[in-house]
Amino acid sequence: MTTPQQPAPPATDPGFVPPTLGRRFGALVIDWVLCLLVSNFFADPVRDGWAPVVVLIVEYALFLGLFAQTPGMYITRIRCLSWADGGRIGLTRALLRGVLLALVVPALIMDEHRRGLHDRLTGSVITPAPAPDHPAPGRRP
Repeated sequence: MTTPQQPAPPATDPGFVPPTLGRRFGALVIDWVLCLLVSNFFADPVRDGWAPVVVLIVEYALFLGLFAQTPGMYITRIRCLSWADGGRIGLTRALLRGVLLALVVPALIMDEHRRGLHDRLTGSVITPAPAPDHPAPGRRP
């Protein structure tokens, strides 16, 4: 029985292909809608524009730091990993990435790997997520 090979970190993988901007934007829209819904519990998102932004920053810090995916990223099948080693970026770097993303402009300055300035400053990259390990309901492996 062979063990599956660990994928190469994005920084050293010559065949690395980043996900499309459409998938990234789709994930952000899903996360933003969730943040609007959550912020509605403690503030009026229309009157208090800071509330959904704070929720987004906290969501990014927790979900990216612990799971490498936000709910929107899970749905669009992408994830955020460390550029250097391909692992999770951790809570501190995820928090910084969320703050920089909330500023919007760093996300618009991208390189050839579609890494925004917020990704380069935190040493992260958005990658395609692997297919789930479990088969779809009603299907056998």
